[in-house]
Amino acid sequence: MVRRPASLNRPAFRRPVPPAALTTLPERFTSRLHDERVAAWLGIALGTCFLVAFVTGLVSHFMQHPAGWMVWPSRPVNLYRVTQGLHVMTGLAAVPLLLAKLWTVYPRLLQWPPARSVLHAVERLLVFVLVGGSLFQLVTGVMNIDYWYAFGFFFTTAHYWTAYIVIGALVIHVANEWAKTRRTVMTRPQDGLKRRTFLLTVFGASGVVVATTVGEAVSPLARLAVLAPRRPGIGSQDLPVNKSAAASGVTALARDPRWRLTVTGRVDRELSLSLAQLQAMPARTARLPIACVEGWSAEATWEGVRLRDLLRMAGVDDDAHVRVESLERYGLYRTSMVQPPHWHDPLTLLALRVNGEPLDLDHGYPCRLIAPNRPGVMQTKWVGRLVVA
Repeated sequence: MVRRPASLNRPAFRRPVPPAALTTLPERFTSRLHDERVAAWLGIALGTCFLVAFVTGLVSHFMQHPAGWMVWPSRPVNLYRVTQGLHVMTGLAAVPLLLAKLWTVYPRLLQWPPARSVLHAVERLLVFVLVGGSLFQLVTGVMNIDYWYAFGFFFTTAHYWTAYIVIGALVIHVANEWAKTRRTVMTRPQDGLKRRTFLLTVFGASGVVVATTVGEAVSPLARLAVLAPRRPGIGSQDLPVNKSAAASGVTALARDPRWRLTVTGRVDRELSLSLAQLQAMPARTARLPIACVEGWSAEATWEGVRLRDLLRMAGVDDDAHVRVESLERYGLYRTSMVQPPHWHDPLTLLALRVNGEPLDLDHGYPCRLIAPNRPGVMQTKWVGRLVVA
C-alpha cells in the first residue's frame, strides 16, 4: 500500500486566509481600484478642495459678520469676487471627488466586525462623521447655489458650523493616515494603467463641472456656464437678480414720489433728500462687480453720489460706522453696516443709475449701495435711511 504525502491529505479550504479577507468580504470587492493608492490620491485632491473652501468660506462669513476687532479693507476691489468664486468652484469640484472616494473605500466602510477595539471604534466614528458632514456640506451647498431650499433650517448657519466639524474630523483623519498615505503615494505600482485611467476620469469630471459653472464668476467664460444658475449679462440691465422688488414687498414704497433718503444718528446735521436732490448732486461713476455668496458675480458701471460726500454734508466723524437700511420691512439682509474703510473709499456710491440707465426696480430703484470688495447681500437695495453710529 502506497502512502500519500501528508501535504496532499490537507483539504484545499484549509489554506491560510488573510486577516483582511475576514473583514471585507473579498468576493464582492475584486476591483483593483479598491486600493490604498487610488484612495490616497483622491483623498489628497479632496482634502485640498475642502481646505480652500473652508478658508474662503471663513472670509465670506467674517466679511458679513466681522468680529469687533475686524476691519475689512475696500481694496482690492475684486477680492471677495475671487474668494467666493473659489469657494463655490472648489466645492463643486469636490462632488465627483467625494463620490469616487466613497466608491473606492466603501469595502473598508462595510468591514465586519465594525470595530476591533475602543480606539478603532473612535477612529471609525470620526470617519463616519467626516463622510456624513462632507455629504451634508456638498448636497446642501449645491442646493443653495441652485436656490432650492427644500430643508427647514437656515442654510448659512448650518453650513458655517458644520464646516468646523468636517475640518476637525479631516485634520484628525489626515494625522492618522498621513504615514500610510505618504508611503502609498511614493510607491510606484507594477500595474497602474487601470488606476491612472480611473483617476484621470474622476479629475476630468471635476474639471468639466468647474468649466461649465466658472463662467458665472468669470465673465469672459460666461457662454460656457451651462450649469450655472446665474450668468453675467442675463437679467434686467444685463445683471442677474436674486430677489425682486415684488418678492421683497417694496414696489409701492420704492415708487412713492414722497420717498426720501434720510441721514440720521450721530451727525451734526440730519438730512432728508428727495430723488431730485440726489440727482442734482455731483455724479460719480465706478466700475464694480456684484459678487454673491452663491458664487456668481457680474460687473457693471454704476453712477451716483459718493457715500463719503453725503456723510460729510451731515458732519459725520471719520471713525463713524454707518447702518444702511432698506425699504424692506423684513429679512436678514434688510440692513448692512459700512465701516470707515468702505465709506471713505471714493468708489463707494449710493447708485442711481447702472450701465447708463436709471436703476431698474429690481436692482434697487430709487437708490442702492454699491461698494468695492463687499458681498452682494451687503450691497443694500432700495435704501431709505442711513443711521450713523
